[in-house]
Amino acid sequence: MDILLKLFKDMIQTTGLVHLTLGNIFLIFVGIFLIYLAIVKKYEPFLLLPIGFGSIVANIPATDLLQPGGLIYFFYLGVEKVIYPPLIFLGVGAMTDFGPMIANPSLMILGAFAHIGIFIALIGAKLLGFSIFESGAIGIIGGADGPMAIYVTQKLAPHLMAQISVAAYSYMALMPLIQPPIMRLLTTKEERQIMMKQMRPVSKTEKIAFPIVITILIDLLLPPIAPLITMLMLGNLLKESGVVDRLAKTASGEFMNVITILLGVSIGSTMKADTFLTIKTLEIIVLGLIAFMTGTAGGILGAKFLNKLSGGKINPLIGSAGIASVPIAARVSHSVAIKENPYNFLIMHAMGPNLAGVFGTAIAGGIMLVLLGVH
Repeated sequence: MDILLKLFKDMIQTTGLVHLTLGNIFLIFVGIFLIYLAIVKKYEPFLLLPIGFGSIVANIPATDLLQPGGLIYFFYLGVEKVIYPPLIFLGVGAMTDFGPMIANPSLMILGAFAHIGIFIALIGAKLLGFSIFESGAIGIIGGADGPMAIYVTQKLAPHLMAQISVAAYSYMALMPLIQPPIMRLLTTKEERQIMMKQMRPVSKTEKIAFPIVITILIDLLLPPIAPLITMLMLGNLLKESGVVDRLAKTASGEFMNVITILLGVSIGSTMKADTFLTIKTLEIIVLGLIAFMTGTAGGILGAKFLNKLSGGKINPLIGSAGIASVPIAARVSHSVAIKENPYNFLIMHAMGPNLAGVFGTAIAGGIMLVLLGVH
């Protein structure tokens, strides 16, 4: 009997149960909650489901999945070596039509208005005692661009990767909850019902020239973000050229799906209790929320200003799409507009500022890296 009891105790010691902490249990439930939001509420399931699952796995002790040589350890190398962000941008470029932005370039300024949140979060982080490098990485959360947040954070403050990447992707997924109240608060019913005129058609030549010109300009002016812009524009050129449909479909389909799975699980796996449950994490999450809210407000106020200049032809709701989460932010603008007027299809108009937001975040991140001397 004693031998059996000893064997049982020895077996228990080899399990993760004896090493399980309250912090582990809490973050396992956080992971389950994220999966609930993904499946039941359908809040960006492509992001929240793998992130939630990664959080669960990261907080099960004794699996060695995250240790050197473990499965998820190798997954995370794609984040650590900044491989996933450019590859995600390749897929995004291959599925993106930049026509709305080319058709109405004046709306690109909304991408600038909506990025005020980056600088507010940066200043707030500095006031809380974060270093200038950490503050820059925290600020980029306000751009609502997950791959860009990972890229800049890995360059400026890799020790904050867990907090910043989780905050960035979680808030992107929760934008349908965060943005609408701010949009309704800052606009009148009449403004939300404004129907914008149809955009001019964009020629195939313009669409092919666009990625080539943008690559040359941004790679020359902001070399630190060349990997991201280069892959984004390559993906778009594959799509718009019309001669490599198989490559474009692969980049935007199966390839993108695989990278999304690996990236999502990798981000979730950073939510380990011993490093994630800190006051610093709480500060970053709050700053990220402030960045999203002020960025949304900045975009709307900028659109209201353009609406006045245009004589009432611009629906201010498209301003909230100026943050870079494509196409989530544009869909939110459209959903709020259509509730006010079921015939007001704002999605294509919102895509212009939304796509401009991608470049706005990239430029803001590139300027940070240049000013801080990081390459």
